[in-house]
Amino acid sequence: MTATVEDYYDGFRTFSWLADFIDVPVDQVNFLLSQITALILAGILRTFLSPVAVTATTRHVFGLIIGLMLGYFCFGRQAIHLAGLPAICYVVMRTQNPHNMQRVVLTAALLYLSCVHFHRQIYNYGSYTLDITGPLMVITQKVTSLAFSIHDGLTRREEELTPTQRHQAVKKIPTMLEYFSYVFHFQALMAGPVIFYRDYIDFIHGRNIGGTKTLTGYDKNSTHYDEIVLEPSPTPVVIKKVIISLLFAALFVTFIPSYSIQKLKEENFLENTTLFYKMWFLLITAMLARFKYYHAWIFADAICNNSGLGFNKYDKNGEAKWDLYSNVDVRGFEMALTLRDSIEHWNKGTNRWLRSIVYERAKYNKLVFTYSLSALWHGFYPGYYITFANGAFFTIVARTARRNIRPYFLGSKKLKFLYDALTFISTRLTMAYLTLSFLILEFMPSVRMYLHLYLFGHVIGLIILIIAPRLPKISHTKVIEVESKSSQELINGTARKSM
Repeated sequence: MTATVEDYYDGFRTFSWLADFIDVPVDQVNFLLSQITALILAGILRTFLSPVAVTATTRHVFGLIIGLMLGYFCFGRQAIHLAGLPAICYVVMRTQNPHNMQRVVLTAALLYLSCVHFHRQIYNYGSYTLDITGPLMVITQKVTSLAFSIHDGLTRREEELTPTQRHQAVKKIPTMLEYFSYVFHFQALMAGPVIFYRDYIDFIHGRNIGGTKTLTGYDKNSTHYDEIVLEPSPTPVVIKKVIISLLFAALFVTFIPSYSIQKLKEENFLENTTLFYKMWFLLITAMLARFKYYHAWIFADAICNNSGLGFNKYDKNGEAKWDLYSNVDVRGFEMALTLRDSIEHWNKGTNRWLRSIVYERAKYNKLVFTYSLSALWHGFYPGYYITFANGAFFTIVARTARRNIRPYFLGSKKLKFLYDALTFISTRLTMAYLTLSFLILEFMPSVRMYLHLYLFGHVIGLIILIIAPRLPKISHTKVIEVESKSSQELINGTARKSM
């Protein structure tokens, strides 16, 4: 017997009436209400509890208490895990030698997270219900990144660190209030993004905003001016992000019943539909599944921005940018011409975390260790591991195709446009094809779906790997001339615009 939301979900049911009225599961209603509450409280934190109005301790306590309350509202008794994992890791940080403490913290956090993942898969297998593993995954990123930053700050010389590691290095172990405030601050508890400890502390103390300076308080009897700093207002950006987020949520809720992930497992769908329809259905289903993530991540970004987090200097037009912690670039992902570009624009916070604690530190097999940690962090559903294995395979295919086939399309602008159009379409198809197991989660249903698609993606990939390297090499002189000409035209066009 399959568990349902009613069997497994442990959050508050105060708004069950609203869930029934709009025909949305109560866990999703609670999540949305908690995020709306966080958005409002973020504005209060920025406006009435700013660093110039209250102490850092007050800001720490406010973020901590609100985070705990929202966590308990959404997850009930399961919220004990939100405190259990970071408490164990804090003890490790306090008791272990800084030279190897970061590895012990990583091991402890992953073991705890893995136990919760495993528990869910036993009692609620294949469910898409909101559960504690989501925020616990974000907390794992926080405590492990902090452990590595402490290791860098206490045991390594600055010249040994990369610029990013040097910026994030922590010279002393945080106090309990600083630590748990960082772990539980409400802006990024439910859906991320992961914010590194140094950036969070700068935010608490008001050092994260580089505002525009203005002169005021002029005394006509002297030449003295009082200089103040005007912080850029995030309000227009917050409103825009909230609207976009809710639009994605509305599209998801409206169309997902017609393009349900569960249908990918149904016998009738697999046996009585054409290959073209299966692929079309998979494309739409995968896109709608992304809409759910777009909604959660963009809304979370708006919450951070409304509290003053996420300011990223000014663009060339003098407009404030609020994308420092954005977890996804929707346009960049959906319009990407390569698989690599798609991955770079998706779940950017996790990419930063993996790069920080694995990729930049591994001395060999960087990709193997990075993909392995990412898979373990996600959990133990077979679909995750199939997806990551496929991701590695199609990454190699894409690199091979670009290296050996792309030069044939660089002889003219029309051929280059044709190549870009083909790579755009193939990237969309490949992304849906390789992530179908991520959506289905289960092993045999994923394999059956691939078999009913005749493994066409894998077959094409193997053909490219076999044939592409054996194609005749063309002269790169004309390619270089065309690319140089295009680059010069771009430079000239930019110069004309600036005149």
